[in-house]
Amino acid sequence: MDADRAIKVMIVDDHAVVRSGLSAFLLAFDDLEHVGDATGGADAVGKCIALRPDVVLMDLVMPDVDGAEATRRIKEACPKVQVIALTSYKEDDLVQGALKAGALSYLLKNVSADELAGAIRAAYAGRSTLAPEAAEVLIKAATESPEEGGLTRRELEILELMVSGSSNPDIAEKLFVSRSTIKFHVSNILMKLGAATRTEAVAIALQRKLVQ
Repeated sequence: MDADRAIKVMIVDDHAVVRSGLSAFLLAFDDLEHVGDATGGADAVGKCIALRPDVVLMDLVMPDVDGAEATRRIKEACPKVQVIALTSYKEDDLVQGALKAGALSYLLKNVSADELAGAIRAAYAGRSTLAPEAAEVLIKAATESPEEGGLTRRELEILELMVSGSSNPDIAEKLFVSRSTIKFHVSNILMKLGAATRTEAVAIALQRKLVQ
């Protein structure tokens, strides 16, 4: 890590006003350098490969590729890049999905300029910064006891929708979470049930009467 150069930061957000505001914020700090923007998740991956930022400020809810999936792709293509999830949302699934995808930090957009600058510096040094709401989600997840078949309440909820015939996009829309988050949960459900496919998971769920 070169302490003499500015930390290169890329902004990913589908709202121009947010990108403009974050760009202006970065100008206020001599040790932070705004190297580029991306307007969505798909755009972010290509830009990250081309620009090689140190830290990415990643929105999570975007119309094309969501922030969690974009984070996963960025970490695969550019493992040294640190991602800070910067969002207006604090739902459990979004927090867990972003961190599972490889985001180092999770902050809400009401964070102060100094706090965000500190989080960027910490991420550059490999240290995580979590909004209190995100930390609470992780604590709750760590202490939440599994229910039927080793599945959590959320997984049972998703399994019930799978049994009703809902696809991943349908479930994501009904539960107001990203498709990549649902994909993550479905993979966990299949693993816990010992199922190779969704169809097999549904059959096991009905056989064991795990859902209504």
